[in-house]
Amino acid sequence: MDTRTRLVNVAQDLLWERGYAATSSKEILNRANVGQGSMYHHFSGKRDLAAAALEQSAAAMRAEAEALLAADGTSVERVISYLERQRDSLRGCRMGRMTYDADVLATPELLRPVAETLGWIVGALADVVRQGIEAREFRHETDPEQLASMVVATVQGGYVLARAQQNPAAFDAAVAGAASLIRQQAGG
Repeated sequence: MDTRTRLVNVAQDLLWERGYAATSSKEILNRANVGQGSMYHHFSGKRDLAAAALEQSAAAMRAEAEALLAADGTSVERVISYLERQRDSLRGCRMGRMTYDADVLATPELLRPVAETLGWIVGALADVVRQGIEAREFRHETDPEQLASMVVATVQGGYVLARAQQNPAAFDAAVAGAASLIRQQAGG
């Protein structure tokens, strides 16, 4: 693995574990086992490295969601498969976690991949719901954006509940409740 890739991978992990503000450049360098000059050869500083790490996390998150939403099955099944996808609920979401970091919120180049990714997921889910409305899998009065926003909010909120209670069952309960509501909204 080349130095740039190692730095980005380590930054991804530390951002997920601690957030931007609580992650130091020194800690990134130590974990990546590289010198300061190596970082500055590839990045202008911590912010530039964090932006690259967030872009890579965003791309991975979109790819995972896209694979689930483009899979075989009805629209209802695909939305629920996104919702019920296996996750480490106690670690939280790589992107959603960044919305709790004041430095990320105040830094447009760090916030952009987070906002764009979460927005993209809502849009992709809404597209699947629209397909379901056309195929009569969802009721015609279903609002695709509202349903998609509920799914994303359930996942993000489920992470918060699980982390606060240190219990994955809290995440699972939120997901089960949303899946039940989606099944009720389907058909008719």
